Amino acid sequence: MGLDTYINTYGAACKARFGQKVKKLTIDAKFTCPNRDGTLGKGGCTFCNVSSFSHEAGTDLGISEQIAEGKLRQRDRQAKGLGNNKDAANDKYIAYFQAYTSTYDEFAVLKSRYDEAIKDEHIVGLAVGTRPDCVPDAVIDLLVDYQARGLEVWLELGLQTANDATLKRINRGHGFSEYAQTVTRARNAGLKVCGHLILGLPGESHQDYMQTLAKVLAVGVDGLKIHPLHIVEGSTMAKAWRSGKQELISLEEYAYSVGEMIRATPPQIIYHRVSAYAQRPMMLAPDWCSRRWDAMVAIEDNLRAYGGQGAALS
Repeated sequence: MGLDTYINTYGAACKARFGQKVKKLTIDAKFTCPNRDGTLGKGGCTFCNVSSFSHEAGTDLGISEQIAEGKLRQRDRQAKGLGNNKDAANDKYIAYFQAYTSTYDEFAVLKSRYDEAIKDEHIVGLAVGTRPDCVPDAVIDLLVDYQARGLEVWLELGLQTANDATLKRINRGHGFSEYAQTVTRARNAGLKVCGHLILGLPGESHQDYMQTLAKVLAVGVDGLKIHPLHIVEGSTMAKAWRSGKQELISLEEYAYSVGEMIRATPPQIIYHRVSAYAQRPMMLAPDWCSRRWDAMVAIEDNLRAYGGQGAALS
Protein backbone atom coordinates (compact mmCIF):
# COMPACT_ATOMS: atom_id res chain seq x y z
CA MET A 1 0.00 0.00 0.00
CA GLY A 2 1.17 3.52 -0.74
CA LEU A 3 -0.85 5.56 1.74
CA ASP A 4 2.36 7.11 3.10
CA THR A 5 2.61 8.92 -0.23
CA TYR A 6 -0.63 10.79 0.43
CA ILE A 7 -1.04 10.83 4.23
CA ASN A 8 1.05 11.67 7.28
CA THR A 9 0.74 8.17 8.74
CA TYR A 10 1.45 6.92 12.24
CA GLY A 11 3.64 4.16 10.86
CA ALA A 12 5.82 6.62 8.98
CA ALA A 13 6.01 8.95 12.00
CA CYS A 14 7.19 6.11 14.26
CA LYS A 15 9.69 4.93 11.67
CA ALA A 16 11.09 8.46 11.43
CA ARG A 17 11.51 8.63 15.19
CA PHE A 18 12.84 5.12 15.87
CA GLY A 19 14.50 4.32 12.57
CA GLN A 20 12.44 1.18 12.01
CA LYS A 21 8.90 -0.13 11.84
CA VAL A 22 7.07 -0.10 15.17
CA LYS A 23 4.04 -2.33 15.77
CA LYS A 24 1.22 -2.02 18.27
CA LEU A 25 0.46 -4.83 20.70
CA THR A 26 -3.15 -4.69 21.92
CA ILE A 27 -3.69 -5.25 25.63
CA ASP A 28 -6.83 -6.10 27.59
CA ALA A 29 -6.04 -4.85 31.10
CA LYS A 30 -9.41 -5.96 32.54
CA PHE A 31 -10.88 -2.46 32.70
CA THR A 32 -14.60 -1.86 32.37
CA CYS A 33 -16.64 1.15 31.23
CA PRO A 34 -18.94 3.58 33.07
CA ASN A 35 -21.47 3.04 30.31
CA ARG A 36 -21.60 -0.66 31.17
CA ASP A 37 -21.11 -0.90 34.93
CA GLY A 38 -24.11 1.26 35.84
CA THR A 39 -22.29 4.53 36.52
CA LEU A 40 -23.71 6.04 33.32
CA GLY A 41 -25.65 3.08 31.99
CA LYS A 42 -25.62 -0.66 31.47
CA GLY A 43 -26.14 -1.15 27.77
CA GLY A 44 -22.97 0.46 26.52
CA CYS A 45 -22.77 2.32 23.22
CA THR A 46 -25.19 0.87 20.71
CA PHE A 47 -22.38 -0.10 18.28
CA CYS A 48 -20.13 -1.70 20.86
CA ASN A 49 -18.96 -5.22 21.37
CA VAL A 50 -15.32 -4.75 22.27
CA SER A 51 -14.27 -8.31 21.42
CA SER A 52 -14.68 -7.45 17.74
CA PHE A 53 -11.96 -4.79 18.06
CA SER A 54 -9.52 -6.37 20.52
CA HIS A 55 -7.73 -9.65 19.83
CA GLU A 56 -7.15 -10.13 23.54
CA ALA A 57 -10.65 -9.25 24.78
CA GLY A 58 -11.70 -11.77 27.38
CA THR A 59 -8.23 -13.24 27.80
CA ASP A 60 -7.14 -14.70 31.11
CA LEU A 61 -3.53 -13.72 30.47
CA GLY A 62 -1.81 -10.98 32.44
CA ILE A 63 -0.30 -7.95 30.74
CA SER A 64 3.23 -9.33 30.53
CA GLU A 65 1.92 -12.58 29.09
CA GLN A 66 -0.21 -10.76 26.52
CA ILE A 67 2.83 -8.76 25.42
CA ALA A 68 4.92 -11.93 25.12
CA GLU A 69 2.24 -13.64 23.02
CA GLY A 70 1.73 -10.52 20.93
CA LYS A 71 5.43 -10.35 20.12
CA LEU A 72 5.44 -13.99 19.07
CA ARG A 73 2.49 -13.40 16.72
CA GLN A 74 4.15 -10.34 15.17
CA ARG A 75 7.43 -12.16 14.68
CA ASP A 76 5.66 -15.11 13.10
CA ARG A 77 3.96 -12.75 10.63
CA GLN A 78 7.28 -11.07 9.88
CA ALA A 79 8.95 -14.41 9.23
CA LYS A 80 6.17 -15.54 6.90
CA GLY A 81 6.12 -12.21 5.08
CA LEU A 82 9.89 -12.02 4.61
CA GLY A 83 10.45 -15.67 3.91
CA ASN A 84 13.02 -15.95 6.69
CA ASN A 85 13.36 -15.64 10.45
CA LYS A 86 14.08 -12.03 11.33
CA ASP A 87 16.36 -11.28 14.25
CA ALA A 88 13.96 -10.02 16.92
CA ALA A 89 16.53 -8.49 19.27
CA ASN A 90 15.82 -4.94 18.09
CA ASP A 91 12.06 -5.15 17.56
CA LYS A 92 10.08 -2.21 18.95
CA TYR A 93 6.44 -2.08 19.99
CA ILE A 94 3.76 0.25 21.31
CA ALA A 95 1.67 -1.15 24.18
CA TYR A 96 -1.91 -0.34 23.18
CA PHE A 97 -4.43 -0.40 26.03
CA GLN A 98 -7.45 -0.80 23.77
CA ALA A 99 -10.24 -2.74 25.44
CA TYR A 100 -13.04 -0.75 27.07
CA THR A 101 -12.05 2.39 29.03
CA SER A 102 -8.36 2.17 29.85
CA THR A 103 -8.23 5.12 32.26
CA TYR A 104 -11.25 3.99 34.29
CA ASP A 105 -9.93 2.65 37.59
CA GLU A 106 -8.10 3.76 40.72
CA PHE A 107 -4.92 5.66 39.98
CA ALA A 108 -2.71 3.02 41.65
CA VAL A 109 -4.28 0.28 39.51
CA LEU A 110 -3.78 2.26 36.32
CA LYS A 111 -0.16 3.02 37.13
CA SER A 112 0.64 -0.58 38.02
CA ARG A 113 -0.78 -1.87 34.73
CA TYR A 114 0.92 0.75 32.59
CA ASP A 115 4.18 0.13 34.47
CA GLU A 116 3.92 -3.60 33.83
CA ALA A 117 3.60 -2.98 30.10
CA ILE A 118 6.55 -0.63 29.74
CA LYS A 119 8.96 -2.77 31.74
CA ASP A 120 9.39 -4.96 28.65
CA GLU A 121 12.57 -3.81 26.92
CA HIS A 122 10.93 -3.86 23.48
CA ILE A 123 8.10 -1.50 24.47
CA VAL A 124 8.93 2.04 23.35
CA GLY A 125 5.55 3.65 23.84
CA LEU A 126 2.04 3.66 25.25
CA ALA A 127 -1.29 4.25 23.53
CA VAL A 128 -4.19 4.52 25.96
CA GLY A 129 -7.71 4.30 24.58
CA THR A 130 -10.47 5.83 26.66
CA ARG A 131 -13.58 7.99 26.85
CA PRO A 132 -13.25 11.78 27.08
CA ASP A 133 -15.21 11.84 30.35
CA CYS A 134 -12.84 9.45 32.15
CA VAL A 135 -9.49 11.26 32.09
CA PRO A 136 -8.68 12.98 35.40
CA ASP A 137 -5.73 15.35 35.68
CA ALA A 138 -3.73 12.77 37.63
CA VAL A 139 -3.87 10.36 34.68
CA ILE A 140 -2.79 13.10 32.28
CA ASP A 141 0.15 13.90 34.55
CA LEU A 142 1.10 10.22 34.70
CA LEU A 143 1.10 9.88 30.93
CA VAL A 144 3.11 13.08 30.58
CA ASP A 145 5.66 11.59 33.00
CA TYR A 146 6.01 8.50 30.80
CA GLN A 147 6.49 10.79 27.83
CA ALA A 148 9.21 12.69 29.69
CA ARG A 149 11.06 9.37 30.07
CA GLY A 150 11.31 9.13 26.29
CA LEU A 151 8.30 6.92 25.56
CA GLU A 152 6.02 7.57 22.59
CA VAL A 153 2.74 8.31 24.40
CA TRP A 154 -0.71 8.92 22.95
CA LEU A 155 -4.03 9.53 24.65
CA GLU A 156 -6.64 8.08 22.31
CA LEU A 157 -10.09 9.59 22.86
CA GLY A 158 -13.20 7.97 21.47
CA LEU A 159 -15.39 10.82 20.24
CA GLN A 160 -17.01 9.09 17.23
CA THR A 161 -18.95 12.23 16.23
CA ALA A 162 -19.20 15.86 17.30
CA ASN A 163 -22.98 15.80 16.81
CA ASP A 164 -24.54 15.73 20.27
CA ALA A 165 -27.83 14.41 18.91
CA THR A 166 -26.05 11.42 17.40
CA LEU A 167 -24.03 10.86 20.58
CA LYS A 168 -27.30 10.67 22.49
CA ARG A 169 -28.84 8.37 19.87
CA ILE A 170 -25.98 5.88 20.17
CA ASN A 171 -26.08 6.02 23.99
CA ARG A 172 -22.58 7.40 24.23
CA GLY A 173 -23.11 9.06 27.61
CA HIS A 174 -21.16 12.26 26.92
CA GLY A 175 -21.26 15.22 24.59
CA PHE A 176 -18.76 17.08 22.47
CA SER A 177 -18.06 19.53 25.30
CA GLU A 178 -16.49 16.78 27.45
CA TYR A 179 -14.25 15.83 24.57
CA ALA A 180 -13.19 19.44 23.96
CA GLN A 181 -12.41 20.02 27.63
CA THR A 182 -10.30 16.86 27.93
CA VAL A 183 -8.38 17.55 24.73
CA THR A 184 -7.58 21.04 25.95
CA ARG A 185 -6.36 19.81 29.35
CA ALA A 186 -4.25 17.05 27.83
CA ARG A 187 -2.65 19.14 25.10
CA ASN A 188 -1.98 22.04 27.48
CA ALA A 189 -0.03 19.54 29.61
CA GLY A 190 2.00 18.52 26.56
CA LEU A 191 0.27 15.19 25.89
CA LYS A 192 -0.51 14.10 22.34
CA VAL A 193 -4.16 13.34 21.60
CA CYS A 194 -5.59 11.09 18.90
CA GLY A 195 -9.31 11.49 18.23
CA HIS A 196 -11.40 8.50 17.11
CA LEU A 197 -14.21 9.08 14.61
CA ILE A 198 -16.78 6.70 13.14
CA LEU A 199 -18.39 7.21 9.73
CA GLY A 200 -21.80 5.70 9.06
CA LEU A 201 -23.49 6.30 12.42
CA PRO A 202 -27.32 6.36 12.32
CA GLY A 203 -28.73 9.48 10.72
CA GLU A 204 -25.36 10.92 9.71
CA SER A 205 -24.17 11.92 6.25
CA HIS A 206 -21.05 13.26 4.58
CA GLN A 207 -21.94 16.75 5.80
CA ASP A 208 -21.97 15.52 9.41
CA TYR A 209 -18.54 13.92 8.99
CA MET A 210 -17.06 17.15 7.64
CA GLN A 211 -18.65 19.17 10.46
CA THR A 212 -17.22 16.76 13.03
CA LEU A 213 -13.76 17.08 11.51
CA ALA A 214 -14.01 20.87 11.50
CA LYS A 215 -14.96 20.95 15.19
CA VAL A 216 -12.20 18.50 16.13
CA LEU A 217 -9.60 20.53 14.24
CA ALA A 218 -10.86 23.77 15.81
CA VAL A 219 -10.35 22.37 19.33
CA GLY A 220 -6.94 21.01 18.37
CA VAL A 221 -5.72 17.45 17.86
CA ASP A 222 -2.43 15.67 17.11
CA GLY A 223 -3.73 12.49 15.50
CA LEU A 224 -6.88 11.01 14.01
CA LYS A 225 -8.38 7.56 13.57
CA ILE A 226 -11.31 7.03 11.24
CA HIS A 227 -13.36 3.81 11.23
CA PRO A 228 -16.40 2.68 9.30
CA LEU A 229 -19.38 1.62 11.38
CA HIS A 230 -19.41 -2.16 11.83
CA ILE A 231 -22.48 -4.08 12.89
CA VAL A 232 -21.12 -6.64 15.33
CA GLU A 233 -22.71 -9.53 17.13
CA GLY A 234 -23.85 -8.69 20.63
CA SER A 235 -24.41 -4.98 19.94
CA THR A 236 -27.69 -3.10 20.18
CA MET A 237 -27.28 -2.05 16.55
CA ALA A 238 -27.25 -5.71 15.51
CA LYS A 239 -30.90 -5.95 16.50
CA ALA A 240 -31.79 -2.88 14.44
CA TRP A 241 -29.84 -4.23 11.47
CA ARG A 242 -31.57 -7.59 11.61
CA SER A 243 -34.94 -5.86 11.60
CA GLY A 244 -33.98 -3.74 8.60
CA LYS A 245 -33.86 -0.47 10.54
CA GLN A 246 -30.12 0.23 10.25
CA GLU A 247 -28.70 1.62 7.02
CA LEU A 248 -25.03 1.01 6.32
CA ILE A 249 -22.38 3.12 4.67
CA SER A 250 -21.16 1.76 1.34
CA LEU A 251 -17.51 1.30 0.46
CA GLU A 252 -17.80 4.02 -2.19
CA GLU A 253 -19.37 6.49 0.24
CA TYR A 254 -16.77 5.69 2.87
CA ALA A 255 -13.79 6.13 0.55
CA TYR A 256 -15.18 9.42 -0.76
CA SER A 257 -15.80 10.87 2.73
CA VAL A 258 -12.43 9.72 4.10
CA GLY A 259 -10.69 11.24 1.11
CA GLU A 260 -12.45 14.57 1.60
CA MET A 261 -11.64 14.56 5.32
CA ILE A 262 -7.96 13.82 4.66
CA ARG A 263 -7.75 16.64 2.13
CA ALA A 264 -9.25 19.00 4.73
CA THR A 265 -6.72 17.97 7.41
CA PRO A 266 -3.54 20.01 8.02
CA PRO A 267 -0.44 18.02 7.03
CA GLN A 268 1.13 17.99 10.51
CA ILE A 269 -1.71 15.89 11.98
CA ILE A 270 -0.88 12.19 12.08
CA TYR A 271 -3.39 9.67 10.77
CA HIS A 272 -3.18 6.57 12.95
CA ARG A 273 -5.78 4.74 10.90
CA VAL A 274 -8.14 5.48 8.03
CA SER A 275 -10.18 2.28 8.12
CA ALA A 276 -10.73 -0.90 10.09
CA TYR A 277 -12.12 -4.34 9.54
CA ALA A 278 -13.54 -7.10 11.73
CA GLN A 279 -13.66 -10.85 11.30
CA ARG A 280 -16.69 -13.04 10.86
CA PRO A 281 -18.71 -14.40 12.58
CA MET A 282 -18.42 -11.49 15.03
CA MET A 283 -18.73 -8.93 12.23
CA LEU A 284 -22.18 -9.02 10.64
CA ALA A 285 -22.16 -6.11 8.17
CA PRO A 286 -21.30 -4.38 5.93
CA ASP A 287 -19.70 -7.17 3.97
CA TRP A 288 -16.74 -5.07 2.76
CA CYS A 289 -15.68 -4.49 6.38
CA SER A 290 -14.79 -8.18 6.64
CA ARG A 291 -11.99 -7.74 4.07
CA ARG A 292 -8.82 -6.03 5.24
CA TRP A 293 -7.77 -4.26 2.06
CA ASP A 294 -10.96 -3.20 0.27
CA ALA A 295 -11.25 0.16 2.01
CA MET A 296 -7.52 0.82 1.92
CA VAL A 297 -7.36 0.33 -1.84
CA ALA A 298 -10.45 2.48 -2.41
CA ILE A 299 -9.09 5.30 -0.22
CA GLU A 300 -5.70 5.23 -1.91
CA ASP A 301 -7.39 5.38 -5.31
CA ASN A 302 -9.39 8.42 -4.16
CA LEU A 303 -6.31 10.20 -2.85
CA ARG A 304 -4.34 9.49 -5.99
CA ALA A 305 -7.14 10.94 -8.10
CA TYR A 306 -8.09 14.01 -6.05
CA GLY A 307 -5.14 14.84 -3.82
CA GLY A 308 -3.69 13.89 -0.46
CA GLN A 309 -3.62 15.31 3.04
CA GLY A 310 -4.09 19.06 3.20
CA ALA A 311 -4.81 19.44 -0.52
CA ALA A 312 -8.07 21.31 0.15
CA LEU A 313 -6.24 23.83 2.36
CA SER A 314 -3.71 25.03 -0.21
